[in-house]
Amino acid sequence: MAKRDYLDALMRDLESHTEVRRFGSGWLSGFFGLLFAVAGFFMVIALRFPDWFATPELAIVKNWGGFRGAVHLILLASYALSLLSLLLRPRKALGATALMIGLAATLIGGANVQPDETQSWGIFFGLDFFVVNLLVTGFMFAPLERAFPHRRKQRLFRTEWREDLFYYLVSTMFVQVLGFLALAPSTIINDSTSNWDAFRAGVASLPWLVQFAIVLVASDMAQYWFHRTFHRYPFLWGFHAVHHSAKSMDWLAGSRMHFVEIILLRSITSLPLFTLGFAPSVMQAYIGFVYVWSSLLHANVGGNFNWLGHWIATPRFHHWHHGLEREAFDVNFAIHFPWIDKLFGTFHLPKDRWPENYGIPEDVPRNYWGQFLYPWTRTGKKIDETPAE
Repeated sequence: MAKRDYLDALMRDLESHTEVRRFGSGWLSGFFGLLFAVAGFFMVIALRFPDWFATPELAIVKNWGGFRGAVHLILLASYALSLLSLLLRPRKALGATALMIGLAATLIGGANVQPDETQSWGIFFGLDFFVVNLLVTGFMFAPLERAFPHRRKQRLFRTEWREDLFYYLVSTMFVQVLGFLALAPSTIINDSTSNWDAFRAGVASLPWLVQFAIVLVASDMAQYWFHRTFHRYPFLWGFHAVHHSAKSMDWLAGSRMHFVEIILLRSITSLPLFTLGFAPSVMQAYIGFVYVWSSLLHANVGGNFNWLGHWIATPRFHHWHHGLEREAFDVNFAIHFPWIDKLFGTFHLPKDRWPENYGIPEDVPRNYWGQFLYPWTRTGKKIDETPAE
């Protein structure tokens, strides 16, 4: 009971309204202290157990001479900020939690921890990948949403932020498993189409920017029809409904996606990337681009961009796809080029207007496992959606 009360107090403190977390209240120092403490703790875990929790592709970052020093500075910042929060804030849960997590990171070795000898499972969970992605996208979009918000009253820790953060954790930690399953169709095609080698060589010889432009169009065309199919067929909609169940839109909301849909979506959109012969640097650039682009489309960022929104996807264009209004159903399936929706009759972008509410009129469970099972337990029961805070 005491543990539950403590967690409830921590959540209440994180979700405090603006008036009680103003500058000088100790909330900002507590929040950043907690953020840095968790980031430092996870990085120390990844350094200590690299066979289990480290992403091989990030080895170049961790082999950088200043990496451990950076982790050390992050932990020092967490200590200082958590102590400042404890001094300034009447509610102590935020600062105390940050301090305890930071101390735990130090007790298991801190920034100077040496790798333990462990037996590799042949599979890893990208804890470091989660930290890097969260810090990069968080520091990129949280200030942007605060500076140019569409919904000014929407808080950083808005309705259902915990569910979306857990989706973010799952999709990044299981990056190896998701990547292996998603790339399986491309691998099979490549192994059985050696007679395409001349064509692939021709594609690889194209100018880099031309290759990138082709990838943008080809991947968007593939995901358009994938996306539209998941809206059309009830069983497939059960998977996609999880993504649409978010009642608030921000950069984190895009991570709410069923595990099965992630695999299928990446399988389809990766086919043109990995089977037609594009240069590896083009594919890597596109993967990084689409990751940031998807976060932007879901972000709580204003701006009508009436003319631009007809040709390049904007947050308002994609927010209409998530709208709860009848006019928002089954529109705007593209993620890069709205002209694809124009081409197939699914474009909808009323001038200077945004959807009033987000979500779907279905009784989708709020917890992760309930949503994971939703495609098989879905009844199609309609409910009256209430606006999120």
